Amino acid sequence: MSIEVKPITPALGADIYGADLSRDDHFEIIHKAFVDHSVVAMHGLSLTPDDHLAFAERWGDININRFFTPVETHPQIATVLKEPGQDRAVGEDWHTDHSYDQVPAMGSLLYAVETPPVGGDTAFVSMNAAYLALSEGFRATLDSLKAWHSSRHVFGEKQTDSETHQSGRLGNAEAATQDALHPLVITHPLSGRRGIYVNRVFTTHIDGWTAEESAPLLKQLYEHCAREEFACRIRWKPGTLAIWDNRATWHKAINDYPGHRRLMHRITIDGVPLS
Repeated sequence: MSIEVKPITPALGADIYGADLSRDDHFEIIHKAFVDHSVVAMHGLSLTPDDHLAFAERWGDININRFFTPVETHPQIATVLKEPGQDRAVGEDWHTDHSYDQVPAMGSLLYAVETPPVGGDTAFVSMNAAYLALSEGFRATLDSLKAWHSSRHVFGEKQTDSETHQSGRLGNAEAATQDALHPLVITHPLSGRRGIYVNRVFTTHIDGWTAEESAPLLKQLYEHCAREEFACRIRWKPGTLAIWDNRATWHKAINDYPGHRRLMHRITIDGVPLS
């Protein structure tokens, strides 16, 4: 069976059919699609945790998440779970994973184990498309700025009363001590494309500005980046594996499946310093 890459929207995203994860030539096609489209989804797979891990290791070193409950037999794999009686899904707001780390993660490989009959999509937006849609003068202003990111207010001890912590889906709050300073606009280390690098969940303020001074500009950027023309969705079925680039996208979980269970396995890959 041949491998086929189908773009989802002009801004980003591609569905891949017929992928054989053991083949080197298929990996080259998948990797190129990842660079070109920032998020790719492969469908119709049947992966064990060992298979998932073996494919992830082709992309780089594994970044073991500090806060997600791991798969019991595979500590490198994080469990992303919402039970029928739970109201909140993990990752409902636009964000990019691990932006609070000094060297943020390259990306994540999320595998669908159990999905609701309808709903439970993940939405993505392109930070390059959002950047290019701004005026030249505004881009020049953003190019000169840096912004701070932190894990403390999301995963830290002040959040231990939240449903996601109380349910055991998130934990290790005492480890939420990360703060990182990154350029507000980065040059992507693989594609060379410029893109906005702040997000609503982890960014706290612009370097040299107070949080109050930062808020209007960040709010403007958050609203701009979430525009529909920069977006795509991944529609999951058991056996779907998606890989997204944390340096080029935002994503969020769509929590529209009350009364149903959604179980995903996620592996995150180490990245490189951003500039």
